[in-house]
Amino acid sequence: MDAVTPTIINLIIFVLAIYVGYHVVWTVTPALHTPLMAVTNAVSAIVIVGAMLAAALTETTAGKTFGTLAVALAAVNVFGGFLVTRRMLEMFKKKDKKPAAEGKH
Repeated sequence: MDAVTPTIINLIIFVLAIYVGYHVVWTVTPALHTPLMAVTNAVSAIVIVGAMLAAALTETTAGKTFGTLAVALAAVNVFGGFLVTRRMLEMFKKKDKKPAAEGKH
């Protein structure tokens, strides 16, 4: 019996994560999207900290380059997430009624 390589195990885990993630995201009710977006932004901010640590602790130029790229992409993700969350929250604000026009004849 052949031993299963770590690459095959990682690939299986990756495919299962995609499958489970797809079903979890599509079963969320619309009322929970905004709070989940805010939590996702917080998690992405933690990813930035980890990417900065990884970039700082590598010794090769390629490692530092990929670490810096990871920090930049994660920062774009967080910034875009906060913009989308803000826009979604504005949809729930009450709109002010316009005052009736004065001097109607």
